[in-house]
Amino acid sequence: MKLRKDAAYVIENTLKEINPHKAVQDALKDYTEKAYIFAIGKAAWTMGKAAWEALGERALGGVVITKYDHSMGEIGNLHIFEAGHPLPDENSVAASEYALNLFGSLNEGDNIIFLISGGGSALFESPEDGVSLKDVEGLSKELILSGADIKQINTVRKRISRVKGGKFAKICDPVKIYSIILSDVLGDDPGFIASGPAYADSSGVDAAIKIIEKYDIKASGHLMPFLKKELPATVTNAETRIIGSVAQLCKTVSEILEGLGYTPYVLTENMSCQAREAGALIGSIAAKNAVDPAFKTPCAIIFGGETVVKVTGKGSGGRNQEIALSAASHIGGLPNVCIFSLGSDGTDGPTDAAGGVVDGTSYKKYLDFGTTPEECLNDNDAYNLLKACGDLLVTGPTGTNVNDVTVILISGEAK
Repeated sequence: MKLRKDAAYVIENTLKEINPHKAVQDALKDYTEKAYIFAIGKAAWTMGKAAWEALGERALGGVVITKYDHSMGEIGNLHIFEAGHPLPDENSVAASEYALNLFGSLNEGDNIIFLISGGGSALFESPEDGVSLKDVEGLSKELILSGADIKQINTVRKRISRVKGGKFAKICDPVKIYSIILSDVLGDDPGFIASGPAYADSSGVDAAIKIIEKYDIKASGHLMPFLKKELPATVTNAETRIIGSVAQLCKTVSEILEGLGYTPYVLTENMSCQAREAGALIGSIAAKNAVDPAFKTPCAIIFGGETVVKVTGKGSGGRNQEIALSAASHIGGLPNVCIFSLGSDGTDGPTDAAGGVVDGTSYKKYLDFGTTPEECLNDNDAYNLLKACGDLLVTGPTGTNVNDVTVILISGEAK
């Protein structure tokens, strides 16, 4: 039980430490202009509130677009919208049209503080003329279920949107945009975070076609001219600053674990394979080191990144839930190991969970429940088994979004 209590402590305090409120205010401490505020993404409310407080009387109004149930109330005279994620919906388009009418009517000498976080691709959406919302929803859903990573998904989505891939900045030109970004993309390339609405595209004219061919995506014929279209190669009216990333997430987790007496080892900040395969590898590493530690114990072995799930089943779950469930098969019966996998935004896949927490007792619980992790993983149904057996990790919306972290806790050698 101590390992689970330590895991809960680490999760709670990590989410407090990586909240972007202070980072946004630090990014604006030397900013002296009057400006409009525009925030998009799952962390939009937190970032918008921080910017509003930092600017004070210099805040001229603006727009916040975030996921359903992620707003925590009014922010001055900012207009707050909630919309669909991971797929855009009619509220995404309505909120985006409101924003475009406001920011597209500004003039030279005006300024926009543009606060960007993961989830912005779905939340800030205005389809190109000739592209319907149904087209965007359908293509996005196929890409998400295919196992494509976020860079590949956003490379395609840029082409069928009139605000992504630097196009929003072009609409606003010559208005000056100061983009403050919370990265949920490995490598922190601003061109892929929320599909880069104020950043030049670098993917190349054939990139989208290669991706849909690779994953056998059935794009409607009328979309092909858009997918072959070149995007803005330069953006001259926007400045970009990244204030948070998975590297910060791993560093924060490490520091908190050190405070609990664990020796932390960050093995990677770039984990990007299939979630199920990552879980199997992490479980194997945990099992070996629980019996014959290669690290100084008590230790914490840390993996940062963002895995993918190719959905072939009919169940419910997410990448962190699949990592945890897959790992549990390898640590059954070991009393000195616990593994948690956390989505920092609090929403893992299309569920209300943030991930999963498993230990040496988990595998037997699953068998007693009448199934195996493998059966549930084959149906992409990690959520229901983890929930039924008390291994589901639920945090609620966290106000941030800096990828995922998986941690092995080992208290010492198994006896």
